[in-house]
Amino acid sequence: MTGRDDEELLLDLLNTTPVVDGAPTDRLADAEAGRSWLAAHGVAGTQGEWRTVRVARDTLQDVVRGASPASALAPFVDGVRRHASFADGAITWELHTPPDGDAAARAVLAWDRLRAERPGRLRPCANPDCRLFLIDRSKPNTARWCSMASCGNRMKARRHYRRTRDLGSE
Repeated sequence: MTGRDDEELLLDLLNTTPVVDGAPTDRLADAEAGRSWLAAHGVAGTQGEWRTVRVARDTLQDVVRGASPASALAPFVDGVRRHASFADGAITWELHTPPDGDAAARAVLAWDRLRAERPGRLRPCANPDCRLFLIDRSKPNTARWCSMASCGNRMKARRHYRRTRDLGSE
């Protein structure tokens, strides 16, 4: 897996608790769905892996929202190591994780890499009714919504409605 793959794993993991038709949902709520999600991300879908990644997801969401300190992520990288190999004139790195901790470790390491290399780029959607997250890849770092088509449009429509309503009451 590459760093970009792990960023996508992180974002997909954070976004497994969307609001659907006004109700919060959890795409990892049951073991079958969780194992399927893990398999789709190239991770062994064991019962233990599913349990670990759910706890990691909840902790990562709290850290990104500022509700928990980064140190809350420590259990998910405990025992993680990288092993270097030299092949074809280049060094390659292989991640070694404790049993049932691969997806959680990769997501936490991707969070840390984003935090260090692109601070402030990973954040919750600015729509208070949305529970999704985004990685802002724009040059000016001004993206606010998980999707301009949905949340961005809704928020702009709400502001427009409020402005026209307030002007009409004067």
